[in-house]
Amino acid sequence: MSEANWYVVHTYSGYENKVKANIDKTIENRHLEDQILEVRVPMQDVVELKNGEKKQVQKKMFPGYVLIHMVMNDDTWYVVRNTRGVTGFVGPGSKPVPLTEGEIEALGISFTGDVEIDFTEGDSVVVTGGVWKDTVGVVQSINEAKQIVTINVELFGRETPVDLSFAEVKSLS
Repeated sequence: MSEANWYVVHTYSGYENKVKANIDKTIENRHLEDQILEVRVPMQDVVELKNGEKKQVQKKMFPGYVLIHMVMNDDTWYVVRNTRGVTGFVGPGSKPVPLTEGEIEALGISFTGDVEIDFTEGDSVVVTGGVWKDTVGVVQSINEAKQIVTINVELFGRETPVDLSFAEVKSLS
């Protein structure tokens, strides 16, 4: 299988989040999780002055563009290119050009190598960061490509699945 790269997709202005949601839904429906790994709308924190008050808000870094980490082949190209709101890939003609490692790092997307984890499905883990900090849960699934673990936590007396990055979880054993 070929290697996954980051590509830039041009969208109608204001449709970035809709395009992301549509591609995510298509990935789920067509079971392309191993080929289209991640879809991002890069955001940045900006301080705005409104009515004499400073407010911190998030704005799109590149309005009209979405970043996609994917393995380029005919199927993935077709899925992305024919998503409602997408006008095309960035690159000459119909040939998408992947971003270089330097360009990716300049955008703040870190290249993470293989991460060693000390837990498997069924193990109990504790959350070390984020809103679920100090919560104990049971590992349901591990997605090494996206470096995400799904754990079940108890919320309002019910088991609820939560997706977390490997960095936010630590084994209890």
